[in-house]
Amino acid sequence: MSTLNLLPLVLIMVSALLVAAGATPIAQRLAPKLGWVDRPAARKMHKVPTPLLGGIAIYLAFFVALILFGNKFYIRQVVSIFVGATIVSLLGLWDDRRHLPASVKLMGQLVAASLLIFTGVHVRLFRTPWLDVPITLLWIVGLTNALNLLDNMDGLAGGIATIAASHFTLLATMSGQYLVGALAAALVGACLGFLIYNFNPARIFMGDSGSLFLGFLLAALGIKLRFPNNVYIVTWMVPVLVLGVPIFDTTLVFISRVRRGQNPLTTPGKDHVSHRLVRMGFSPREAVLILYLVGGALGEIALFVAQADVLTGYLVGGLVFTLALWALWKLEWRYQKGDIP
Repeated sequence: MSTLNLLPLVLIMVSALLVAAGATPIAQRLAPKLGWVDRPAARKMHKVPTPLLGGIAIYLAFFVALILFGNKFYIRQVVSIFVGATIVSLLGLWDDRRHLPASVKLMGQLVAASLLIFTGVHVRLFRTPWLDVPITLLWIVGLTNALNLLDNMDGLAGGIATIAASHFTLLATMSGQYLVGALAAALVGACLGFLIYNFNPARIFMGDSGSLFLGFLLAALGIKLRFPNNVYIVTWMVPVLVLGVPIFDTTLVFISRVRRGQNPLTTPGKDHVSHRLVRMGFSPREAVLILYLVGGALGEIALFVAQADVLTGYLVGGLVFTLALWALWKLEWRYQKGDIP
């Protein structure tokens, strides 16, 4: 098994952390002056106006770290990822300020996803590439919005993104993939530097500019990750497991809102997993930490599945899927019983 020298990845991660830790307070001070402030509302958890623009600090830290310490030969290969991530981040920044129509954001995300496909970054599940295109679009756009939906409690989206990117870094290191390892390490450092100010009680939010950026990058990393020592019929489950928390949360919200006759794409609400945990008696901080533990556990399962044979991989994947179905039913059953508004 080919492995990577960890020193360059550590340098990238630490530099991203330092840049984010330094840039986030600046964004915090600039946001109110520029009008990027998230104000309290009935369907929001925070009680005081909170600066946005944290996503810009994450974006800056990610790119600065790669420019300073990334291998320029490898980095040039992912221009489409950089451009696509920039498109969705700018759309999110605009939405934070002016509230773009959902259709405009969706079109921008489809353009960014199409750019990846055009440059060869797409899932390879079937032998006929045209069958992979709709799956790739669904994966990228779905994950991009899943992280956006998950950004509903202090430290949640940033922490889950950190955990997922950490496991992508480990998986890339194990299979000798410098490119994915460098991108994932930069994402880990940028999120950690931001979380210093975003963990409960948050002093700044990442906004849509940050959550859409994180979702797009994590989706792209899941596609780029390769496992030369195993077969694709098993390894397709790995990124799904690593990103299991946002996938589960979005699935739950979609099913719940459709059941109640609401538009699942545009209806805001306190019906996410984190909100339901709070209604069950946990504090917001405890709810976030529980989801951190779940994300970490799924990441460790993904590390195991990446090296498992077909039978073992599907037994483990089937068990996780069964538990997820049970959790979906249990959480939505509590909703039906009236335990969650």
